[in-house]
Amino acid sequence: MGQRGTKQQEARVLLLGLDNAGKSTLLYKLKYNACVNTVPTIGFNVEMIEARKNRRNISLTVWDVGGQGKMRQYWKSFHQDTAAVVFVVDSSDTQRLDEAHRELENTLKSDLLKGRPVVVLANKQDVSGALTVTDITERFNLRKVCSGRDWFVQPCSASTGFGVEEGFRRVAHMLKLPSDSGMMKDNIRDTVYYLRSKSVT
Repeated sequence: MGQRGTKQQEARVLLLGLDNAGKSTLLYKLKYNACVNTVPTIGFNVEMIEARKNRRNISLTVWDVGGQGKMRQYWKSFHQDTAAVVFVVDSSDTQRLDEAHRELENTLKSDLLKGRPVVVLANKQDVSGALTVTDITERFNLRKVCSGRDWFVQPCSASTGFGVEEGFRRVAHMLKLPSDSGMMKDNIRDTVYYLRSKSVT
């Protein structure tokens, strides 16, 4: 009975990627377990996804923002209050990998996203010739691009559902919520580490 007044934790997740990467299909598969034929997203879709973190339910508000060239200039207006970034890559479209890499790198330079965890969803794994997680990690130079933050590459297929839930489970696991007891300690530890690294030995 005492639990009744406790508010469920919420976190805002930004779902980005080039047009035709499969963002909306992936989101609908996760939310409704339905394979939906989507048209390119003009603007954005928002869905609430239930997840678990530290044995507690949390609510992820997933903002799926259109990935066409003209929409990408608006991505930064969604950065504020974002707790995690999910970046969807079409693993079968090798021609646009450099473009996707560039957009991810530009996004992660934002001060508002500093230190936020990133999950790269290597989508369309069901397509013949799709690049592996290792290929994507190397082609995107993720160790460098994502330095200073938690990151993970999840193979998935939006059309079959393979790996989709696991990807968002990983997001929930990596999120830093204000109520996480370790968060304050982490901030203090990071500050101490920073001061030590700057001090003259």
